[in-house]
Amino acid sequence: MMGRLGVWFMRVLARLPLPVLRGMGWLIGRILFVLAGPRRRVALRNLALCYPEATEPQRRAWAQETFVVFCQSWLDRSWLWFAPRDVVLDRVKLTGALQELEGDTPTIIFAPHFYGMDAGGSALTLHTPRAFTSIFSTHPDPAVDAWFREGRQRFGDVRMLNRNDGVKPIIANLRKGGLLYLLPDMDFGRNDSLFVPFYGVQAATVPSLSRFARLGRAKVIAMVTRLTPTGYCAEISPVWAGYPTDDAEADTALMNTRLQSYIDVSPGQYYWVHKRFKTRPEGEPSFYA
Repeated sequence: MMGRLGVWFMRVLARLPLPVLRGMGWLIGRILFVLAGPRRRVALRNLALCYPEATEPQRRAWAQETFVVFCQSWLDRSWLWFAPRDVVLDRVKLTGALQELEGDTPTIIFAPHFYGMDAGGSALTLHTPRAFTSIFSTHPDPAVDAWFREGRQRFGDVRMLNRNDGVKPIIANLRKGGLLYLLPDMDFGRNDSLFVPFYGVQAATVPSLSRFARLGRAKVIAMVTRLTPTGYCAEISPVWAGYPTDDAEADTALMNTRLQSYIDVSPGQYYWVHKRFKTRPEGEPSFYA
């Protein structure tokens, strides 16, 4: 019942002007920063590990921003998934090396966890007719899970695959010339992960970007979507030359290095509330104790 009510409320919010929604998100985010102590401490710890040279007030400002942008982007899903198509087109811009989306070369889009990632997915499906695959985790509330699926499949030729579906359908779609929207920059545990540096700290990182690129004979590009005053801007990078190699560990370390350069442009818009360094090498204590 709560999930259905929440989805209905988002349908209502879709009619509000964007400045009103953003103001609501700002207020809720500032309140959550105070009330959500455990997640605030996670964000501040991550920022201290990744930006030790920054002042404490600067890291706190980034942490506050990440809560605000989280809430604003969550409310923005109302118009992103319910507003008319022309409204979404007007607010979500796709820029950068757009030629990389042309043709039928198998292509993996490295889409790290910036809060605008769902807007970026919509931008892609609005601007390319190519088959588009995304991997997702099931939400525990069936109504919210259905809303997420329908929203992400609203435009274009989108296939949503569960993490439990395995590798075969992912590779099959790539080899047919499709696009894969991949978000491998979270801590998914020790299994199948490699420890490579992220801001100089060893981080458990899945090597799926390198692996899928090799198996799918695919080129790799990146897309970073940032929240703007008028909506979102999703930027496509040029192809990553010489990627992948035969060294999955080196490829995965390079992925994290490139990710750092994207984050440094707007640190407050990255998903710092996730325990990125939760899994530690054997014998190391937790950073979040």
